Order: sequence, then C-alpha cells, then structure tokens
Amino acid sequence: MAEMHDRLAAARKEAGFATARAAADALGVSEVTYVQHENGRRGFKRDAADQYARKFHVSLEWLLTGKGPKERRPRRQSADEMRYVPLVGYVGAGAQTHFFANDAPLDEVPAPNGTTESTVAVEIRGESLGSFFDRWLVFYDDVRRPVTADLINRLCVVGLDDGRILIKKVQRSKARGLFHLLSQTEPPILDVKIDWAAAVKNLVPK
Repeated sequence: MAEMHDRLAAARKEAGFATARAAADALGVSEVTYVQHENGRRGFKRDAADQYARKFHVSLEWLLTGKGPKERRPRRQSADEMRYVPLVGYVGAGAQTHFFANDAPLDEVPAPNGTTESTVAVEIRGESLGSFFDRWLVFYDDVRRPVTADLINRLCVVGLDDGRILIKKVQRSKARGLFHLLSQTEPPILDVKIDWAAAVKNLVPK
C-alpha cells in the first residue's frame, strides 16, 4: 500500500468500521472530509493522521509513510503512572446493569490501555455473561445516540427506551429502527428500540 489513503482505508476496515460513514461518526468529523481523505481526493495533515491512527490503533509513522511497525505500541505505565476510572455500577441477572445511587461511583479501578477521560466500569456479579466472568470488570465509553453501524454484531452496553440497561450483542432486526439483543446465556430479546449504546472496550478480571 504505497499511498497514505490506501493505508487509511485498510486501517479503518481492520479496526471494525464497516463504512467510511461509521468511521466519520465515531471520529466526530465530517463524512465528506473523511471520505475525501480515504479515497485520495484530498490529502490530510499530521494532526488528522494522528487522530485516525489513534482511533484505528495503528502507528502514526506507518500511516504517514508505510514504514515501521503497523500496530500502535503503547508505552507500559509504571505503578505511579497508572490511571483509574470510576466503578459506577454492577451487572446482575439477565445482564442488566444497575447504577449506584445518585450516580456516585462506589470505587475506582485501574484503567486498561486505550481508555479515555469518559471511560467507566461496571462489575459483573454472577453468571449473567457466563460462568467465567463472575466479578470481572466491563469498561465502556463513547456512547452513541442513535446506534451506529460499527456497533452491529459487537458486545455493547445498551440503554432501552423502557429504562433497562443491558450488556448484549447488538444485531439488526428486519424491522426498521429496531434491533435484536443476543446473549450466550439468556434467550434473545427481539425487535427492541435502543435509546443509546456503547461498545464494550475491555473485559478484565477484577
């Protein structure tokens, strides 16, 4: 891939964004501008390249020049540099998420790589996501309203219009504007309206 825009397109697809529009939505940039960057009609500068490299988890050097390692290699943090994110609730029966009273975090937990200032965690209590995940932590951020294409077939924290908040795999329904929610341990929830959704960024043992 000799051209920078070809590397951008490849990085976007490998990061799980099926369309340029989905990537533009996730990046918070103009779809027209992003498409022009990806199809080579318009060049992009280092600041934009850095934003793309971070979102698509590739190295800036590889994206700009095609040289060096493709994968972004984050520097390991020392114990003194470790970041923490708020623990805001827990996941109970039926993979339903319960937030602590008054939205006040109960605790803070170490943040895995790739978290942002808006990342939060919830704790799995029980076997709602499978027997292996009892007391694991679920990290998420980047809430989407409405659901965007890159969240389809991904494990997400989803808020339904009836007030429930669940952790399920999101799948399209044949009914316009509705979705199916899938789980390995629970029956599927079919044809529901999703108010908001956020992809699960990490699952780690507590």
